[in-house]
Amino acid sequence: MGFVAESNQGAIGNGGKSGLRSLVRRKRVDSVHSKSLETGHHQLAKELSIAHLIAIGVGSTIGAGVYILVGTVAREHSGPALAFSFLIAGIAAALSAFCYAELASRCPSAGSAYHYSYICVGEGLAWIIGWALILEYTIGGSAVARGISPNLALLFGGPDSLPFFLARYSIPSLGIVVDPCAAFLVFIVTGLLCVGIKESTFVQSVVTTANICAMIFIILAGGYLGFKSGWIGYRLPVGYFPFGVDGMLAGASTVFFSYIGFDSVASTAEEVKNPQRDLPLGIGAALSICCMLYMLVSAVIVGLVPYYAMDPDTPISSAFASHGVQWAVYIITIGAVTALCSTLMGSLLPQPRILMAMSRDGLLPSFFSEVNKRTQVPVKSTILTGVIAAALAFAMDVEQLAGMVSVGTLLAFTMVAVSVLILSNNIRTEEIDVEISKSQTGEKNISKKGEASAEYPLIAKISAQAKCKESKRRNIAGWAIILTCIGALILTYSASNLGIPRSFRLTLCGVGGLLLLLGLGVLSCIDQDEARHNFGHSGGFICPFVPLLPILSILINVYLLLNLGADTWMRVSVWLVIGVFVYVIYGRSHSSLQHAVYVPAAHVDEIYKSSAESLNS
Repeated sequence: MGFVAESNQGAIGNGGKSGLRSLVRRKRVDSVHSKSLETGHHQLAKELSIAHLIAIGVGSTIGAGVYILVGTVAREHSGPALAFSFLIAGIAAALSAFCYAELASRCPSAGSAYHYSYICVGEGLAWIIGWALILEYTIGGSAVARGISPNLALLFGGPDSLPFFLARYSIPSLGIVVDPCAAFLVFIVTGLLCVGIKESTFVQSVVTTANICAMIFIILAGGYLGFKSGWIGYRLPVGYFPFGVDGMLAGASTVFFSYIGFDSVASTAEEVKNPQRDLPLGIGAALSICCMLYMLVSAVIVGLVPYYAMDPDTPISSAFASHGVQWAVYIITIGAVTALCSTLMGSLLPQPRILMAMSRDGLLPSFFSEVNKRTQVPVKSTILTGVIAAALAFAMDVEQLAGMVSVGTLLAFTMVAVSVLILSNNIRTEEIDVEISKSQTGEKNISKKGEASAEYPLIAKISAQAKCKESKRRNIAGWAIILTCIGALILTYSASNLGIPRSFRLTLCGVGGLLLLLGLGVLSCIDQDEARHNFGHSGGFICPFVPLLPILSILINVYLLLNLGADTWMRVSVWLVIGVFVYVIYGRSHSSLQHAVYVPAAHVDEIYKSSAESLNS
């Protein structure tokens, strides 16, 4: 890493930084030094293996959406080509997964995209990402919990078959429909998460296995029915692409949101036994399994029933029922219930760790960073998260807010891709060459490194020239990344906004495309830190095809962000404005980097040694 930053307690102070400068201050990658300075109650248990990570990833990703989404997308967009839509969406999700895999293995700490953004971009954007993720997991968990009770009721005979203390009922005076079952399930999951990460992940593994078994039943039984009936859904005069390639791509944009969830794996990075090996494998395996299951299920269902005859609400159940297999409805319903329960666990698991990471950095009160000594999980944060999610699930119909979940995820995906571009070009802020030494009086002396080299003018001159050249390279790379992001924004906005006059729209597309290609060309030509030798933990996964792959990821995520709708963005904007006020009032002044300076990485060991000697004397 080109520089490191430490707080007053960890290294040296140079006075408070305020105003806009606080927005771009960045923290250092967690190292053995910082780990040794942390007290025991801040450490999470390292209990997770590859199998646990796959269970978390698959369980968080495969929700009940696949049991419903296939009908709507096939009828309105893809037709029989639904499996190709899932494949394209899976490839697009893999672009973000590659970026996550590198950052998670090199920065294995709680916080996921928030943590990476703080290291690579700065405190201001990191706060926005963390604040958006809090909203995503809260609304997402509540929405999933509200969806469980209707499916659970079907297993008992009908919509009103649940026991009276779990059944939904309306309060006319308040105009709300309360859902005790949803709140009860949230409390159960919260209790499991408080017991320990290994125990809760084991339960999620069991639930996820049941969901996968239900999907395998759909594939095998549906395949048998398809061969028996001659795959009537594929023998249509309109062909395999009734809506054209554009319809298939539109379907891919819709089903892309079926893949969001693998980022939950990255949030548990600090609890993984061997993060450099297990995190990339866990993320990759989880995404591959989800893509394969999605494609097989969709290929079977669109073959059983013509796409235009599919039920948009219960496509899988109705497809089996049309072939006289009524009893399969119960297995499919069990699959939907287990999928929702697993997704609920995947939604509630990351949020306490995001809160803990933000609290460790001083941006939130220390209450959120307290880790239970026995269970080694952030119990207080988990309980608070569960109480809020249960209250929302009980008293609020959050379906209209469900679009807000996607904003946090796509913002995180975009920022992770930008972080990979920054790391590959080793872009850093201006370095301050500072050394700490201990004088005979016991006081720490700070001296400029340049003064020591005054006796060797030739060495000093060569060093200054090298620094100047490297500074220019980093500035060029930084501006190229900025131009790339601006170009992606202009291109996706003009391409998706059909209300703009055609000539002006084509002009904007040209300008955006030109900026995007210019940024890509510059980043491809300048020297890249391909092995990331100076960043994070060695031996981690390296994202391939940089800068092309991260730029494609940025382009896709920005396009999806701009197409979420004005209503969604208005609601999210209110939440983000609240977050800005919280940061200004509390986070900015309590940040652990409030009194931080940047020093050359070459002197980190010396500085820590000197600081330790000063503390011990």
